[in-house]
Amino acid sequence: MNQDEIESRLEALPQWARDNASGGIVRNLEFPTFAEGIAFVNRVATIADEHDHHPDIDIRYRRLKIVLVSHDVGGLSKRDFKMASLIDGLAEGVSAG
Repeated sequence: MNQDEIESRLEALPQWARDNASGGIVRNLEFPTFAEGIAFVNRVATIADEHDHHPDIDIRYRRLKIVLVSHDVGGLSKRDFKMASLIDGLAEGVSAG
């Protein structure tokens, strides 16, 4: 994906930002309890398996950091933005972390 296409897709996903460390996109979330965060991760795991595209997830107590990058292409692909949109659907009402 070229830079213009990435920027355009990010405009449609305001909770996501570029992650310079991975070359992907990142979203941070915070949950009321650790258990609710883990339950959310389990829901993400289900859709990740269904779409065969798995995010990197960092869990720090009630805070989650989700990173999407297509390692097979060495950067971002349409699959990352599709998965980001699906994760956003799961995360409605969850606060940014």
